[in-house]
Amino acid sequence: MSRITLHSKCRLCRTEGTKLYLKGARCLSAKCPIEKKGAVKPGMHGIKSSSKPTDYGIQLRAKQKAKRIYGVQETQFKNYYTKAKKIKGLVGDNLIVLLERRLDNIVYISGLVSSRSAAKQIISHKHILVNGKLINIPSYEIKVGDVVSLKSKALTQYQDKMPMAEKDFKAATWLDLNKQNYTATVISLPNKDEVNNGIDLNLIIEYYSR
Repeated sequence: MSRITLHSKCRLCRTEGTKLYLKGARCLSAKCPIEKKGAVKPGMHGIKSSSKPTDYGIQLRAKQKAKRIYGVQETQFKNYYTKAKKIKGLVGDNLIVLLERRLDNIVYISGLVSSRSAAKQIISHKHILVNGKLINIPSYEIKVGDVVSLKSKALTQYQDKMPMAEKDFKAATWLDLNKQNYTATVISLPNKDEVNNGIDLNLIIEYYSR
């Protein structure tokens, strides 16, 4: 199983030419390489101007960007697209909703951890409960009414590092946060218009429609 190492995350952001927020708080600080040097592509030729990208290249970059933001592998991402096509409605809207409903994404955007990679780790280490039941699968699909929480031992360990604990932290409108108990309840399906991650869904559809 492949994984993204700590030092390679910044390279991914530089490759895509924008912040993917893969390192949590570090991405918001002056230590972020894009803040210090700009979005220079990695490699010895990164600073030089490259040739004009083809339509395929633009579509590929859009797909890679989405895949890296949500931290899924190639086969996983294609399976999400295939599933999105079978659901009634717009394919792009269905795709982003499926990605947003991943357990690791819910743990991240609810403020229990500072990055999706941290969410994957805390889930795989068996610290996350869904409706009181232990779930250790990052791709687990959350449903309306599900309550996501931390085990009591993990809560003591991570409580001081949670973005949720900050007074000005706000989650998506389809999540109901209980900042006293550090839980997140899914009150509706994700709203595609509320997801602001710079992903061009039309380009992804064009990529898979070739």
